[in-house]
Amino acid sequence: MKVININTWNRKELYEHFLRLHDPYFGLTLPFDVTNAYRLSKLNGISFFGRYLHDCLKALNSIDNFKYRIEKDEVVQYDVIHASATIMREDKTFGFSFIDFNDDLNVFLKNLELEKVRIQSTNNLYPPKNSQDCIHCSALPWVNFSGHKEPASNTIESVPRLAFGKALYVDDKLMMNVAISANHALVDGYHVGLFSEKFQMYLNQ
Repeated sequence: MKVININTWNRKELYEHFLRLHDPYFGLTLPFDVTNAYRLSKLNGISFFGRYLHDCLKALNSIDNFKYRIEKDEVVQYDVIHASATIMREDKTFGFSFIDFNDDLNVFLKNLELEKVRIQSTNNLYPPKNSQDCIHCSALPWVNFSGHKEPASNTIESVPRLAFGKALYVDDKLMMNVAISANHALVDGYHVGLFSEKFQMYLNQ
């Protein structure tokens, strides 16, 4: 992790402008072609959610702006971003996970499985590790949404939020809408565009 010198940062004025706003987050909902990711997941007997979440994290970790966080009036850049995903229990409540990212998909899937087991065996909402070097994300496989809004607190937040919708076939392609929102003091539409390109590239592999 490194601290960004705000005074010499090329985003200084952008950062200060958006940070003054009551709600500096902006959000987009984007369609992704998950045909190949789904096919390979089923072929290899692995979690489709785990596969596309891993692709998502690979894309986010390749873009510095998605690794910026605001902590104690400073901007820091984390080396690696992990996933704090909601995981549903059998009683339809859920817990927040903290899934350590690893470039190796098999290692990441094992980390995901460990978090599933932990959440199923406890009523705790929060994971033992609760830090900002992550994204907050949820899978909503029951609905094909075209818009999405996340809850907001009264404190300064900087963790990007994502939601993954129901996958549906459109013209022989399996499409999934993904909502992404981020603090505009740290992230712009250009960076979301980069994420979109990289995420789709990894999904296609």
